[in-house]
Amino acid sequence: MKGECNCGAVSFEVTGPVMGVIQCHCSLCRRYTGTANISVVLADRADFHWRSGADKVSHWRHPEADWESAFCQVCGSPAPGDNDEDRVFIPAGILSEGVDDLKVIHHIFVGSKAGWDEIGDEGEQHDTRIGVKS
Repeated sequence: MKGECNCGAVSFEVTGPVMGVIQCHCSLCRRYTGTANISVVLADRADFHWRSGADKVSHWRHPEADWESAFCQVCGSPAPGDNDEDRVFIPAGILSEGVDDLKVIHHIFVGSKAGWDEIGDEGEQHDTRIGVKS
């Protein structure tokens, strides 16, 4: 699986499996993307490799929440970041290869989704965060 930002300054590959797409519907992710949710996949840290531009990724941590964004300094595209000590989150929209079999498996923070957001797939819905294992 490979991916890159809009300008190509940041690129990466994943050499192991990912579990499927998780969509977060919280207000922080809505503001980060400007859409109803963010769609991410989780990869084991050992399977994630920067191909270029790791030094071009900036991070912003919310001062009051356990939430961090990562983005390309050049074009502003979302970028992979730390999910927890074992895994990296990867915005699904920046994946360019190896995505044909991906599908949404979880929706998190459905309890705070926007009123206009309609979930139309078979992903399992959770009102808040879930502990997911790959």
